[in-house]
Amino acid sequence: MSSKQSTVDYIVEQIGTPGTITAKKMFGEYALYADNKVVALVCNDQLFVKMTAVGKEYLGQYSEASPYPGAKPCFLILGDKWEDREWMTELFAIAAKNLPTPRKKTPNRKTDRSK
Repeated sequence: MSSKQSTVDYIVEQIGTPGTITAKKMFGEYALYADNKVVALVCNDQLFVKMTAVGKEYLGQYSEASPYPGAKPCFLILGDKWEDREWMTELFAIAAKNLPTPRKKTPNRKTDRSK
């Protein structure tokens, strides 16, 4: 089952300043980006935030689950927490600050087969 666009729109809206969090559709689900980093996934209309040590401290008690089979566990953020805009904004700020910067991809060089 894929996530609804309305679910993703609501989550992004709850996280604070417009434009700080963006969503990209991938395989019927969504990746949420902050500072060009994937900080969360929305899968089956559930929110999964990538785990960090600081995030664990912020959450205190938390649930973890994998957004899809074979994925690393993430914080599972239940829908009742989505209502708290300040809390969500802080959680995403923590994730963005504490996740590593993605490596730049090197372009694939195609071999010239005309020779």
